[in-house]
Amino acid sequence: MKQKLYTKDFILVVIGQIISLFGNAAIRFALPLYLLNQTGSSALYGSVTACAFLPMIFFSPMGGIIADRVNKRNIMVFLDFFTAAVILAFTMLHTSIDLVLLLTITLMLLYGIAGAYQPAVQASMPALVDSDQLMAANSIINMISSLASLLGPILGGILYSSYGLTPILWVCTACFLLSATMEIFIHIPFSGQPTSGSIWQILKTDLTDSFRFIRYDKPSIWKAILTVCGINLFLSAMIVVSLPWLITEILDFSPARGNELYGFAQGALAAGGLAGGICAGAFSRRLSIRNTGNLLITGTLCVFPIAAVFFFPSSDLNRYIVLTLCCFLLMIFSTVFTIQIMSFIQAQTPSRIVGKVISVILTISMCTQPLGNALYGVLFELFRGHEAAVILFSGIVSLFIACISRRFFHTLAEE
Repeated sequence: MKQKLYTKDFILVVIGQIISLFGNAAIRFALPLYLLNQTGSSALYGSVTACAFLPMIFFSPMGGIIADRVNKRNIMVFLDFFTAAVILAFTMLHTSIDLVLLLTITLMLLYGIAGAYQPAVQASMPALVDSDQLMAANSIINMISSLASLLGPILGGILYSSYGLTPILWVCTACFLLSATMEIFIHIPFSGQPTSGSIWQILKTDLTDSFRFIRYDKPSIWKAILTVCGINLFLSAMIVVSLPWLITEILDFSPARGNELYGFAQGALAAGGLAGGICAGAFSRRLSIRNTGNLLITGTLCVFPIAAVFFFPSSDLNRYIVLTLCCFLLMIFSTVFTIQIMSFIQAQTPSRIVGKVISVILTISMCTQPLGNALYGVLFELFRGHEAAVILFSGIVSLFIACISRRFFHTLAEE
């Protein structure tokens, strides 16, 4: 019997994702921006956000291993409650402890939690929907993530510019508490796997098995991961670092106006992700892995108008509009690309190991993100006044990677 997509449990997962991802979007917007406003250093901003990614890289494989052995609902509930506790602790301590140290530790904890959380969500999809509905289910989850990322920075930017950091901290704490409470009522089919040895032995065995599966049993997955790593290093990291730096520090806006406009720019990124999710869901039966490389090429071309508007004389408002619009378009194409890749991997992976395989994939693809953040943090500070050169460098290298990947995805479609 064919399973319905919109079951009670899937709807509860979606609602829980809306609430918790909204809190995530708002807190990840506010804390790094607060650091940048207080220090005015893109190098420090890039270094702190790079450090924040390290626990995510470490905990993602552990999250996948746990997701295959523990009820995924319990993982979501515990981690949402723990996130609320972390934000509450930061709220109590941020005025009495060194800001850089406390903020770095807090971001590392939040990103580490996210690294353990996402494999549980992704691994729960095959248990909640039929295989032929995975593309639609992933599109919905991706749209929820984009919608939360759209509203979080916009409302966060308004709250932050008007009232400061503290109200955002309280709102985010409430979001995670509400999400955790709602997730208690989710039922996700679960069949535990036998466990023997210590957690480190299990981690070593599972990582070895997952890596062997990706590298040798399914080399097509391995090549897709390398493509994602290159894009994360040279394109995604540039967008992450450039948006707050360009809008709040380079363009001639007042501090409050710059923070608010940065919130809208982050919202535009999320809106692009939402539009991409809608497109992927609406055209899921027409999308082919053959065209995945074309999506990347089109997305990377959106970088060059940004470089042009910062190279040629233009008003700050025009530069902001072009920057925001191009990021919106780039996110549409990159979101469809991400959904296609994730659906392909889920369909190619046995259900008994899907959690740890996804976690290893997330870990490998994320390894380049902190390197990119640190790289562009230093580059933007070194080339202050010549931001167009840094953006152009990102566009050229990313386009080269996209062109190479196009041939691979054509070959994959033929196979």
